[in-house]
Amino acid sequence: MTALAPYYAALLAGILLGIAGQILLKTGAERSVGMVGQFLDPFTILGFGAYSVAAIFYIIAIKKIPISQAFPTVSISYVVVAVLGHLLWGETLGWPQLAGLALIAGGIVLLHQT
Repeated sequence: MTALAPYYAALLAGILLGIAGQILLKTGAERSVGMVGQFLDPFTILGFGAYSVAAIFYIIAIKKIPISQAFPTVSISYVVVAVLGHLLWGETLGWPQLAGLALIAGGIVLLHQT
């Protein structure tokens, strides 16, 4: 196991919690009536909590992972959230969106080439 493995694990945890936070926020938005209701919805509150814990893991990750690599890697969450948005809420995911998501994923792969 490399010395950076715990930091990459923290980065992964941060990404996964960020994805969970986004899904929770969307769920809270969909369930609630009005802006005040949205902020008081339990899913919204859990979403904020998930984002907070994600930020803590991200801070741990950038202790040793260069931010020029860590921050763009977080964009993989865009791909996952877009696919989940399509599966959970029927949001549009046509060829233009798929091409954009493929470019994001390809960029992340290129970023991690040694």
